[in-house]
Amino acid sequence: MILNVAIDGQTYPLTVPDVMLDEADELFNKMDVDMSKGWQMGREWVADPSTKERCQIAADRMMTAIEAENQNLATMMAAYILKRMPGAKEVVYDDEGDMLQTEIYIS
Repeated sequence: MILNVAIDGQTYPLTVPDVMLDEADELFNKMDVDMSKGWQMGREWVADPSTKERCQIAADRMMTAIEAENQNLATMMAAYILKRMPGAKEVVYDDEGDMLQTEIYIS
């Protein structure tokens, strides 16, 4: 599967192997448990992030991984988004860096 990632007007396609979507369930469940304790999303504390907010958190990690050229982490965060939001095609980051404004488009 491919998840397109748009940062500052530049689009990066991330290819996620189908096997990763199936084999990373344990990691994804651990991420969900961690996030269910609450998460600082920019200036706002979110006590129990929704699925969309959890994917915005993963997208924020994915952007950091892309900037650090950590392909493995970027792909894993893309896999999380694809698993939790079936049909996700593109992640568009807010130009101001507000993770709550990150959009995830589904088709």
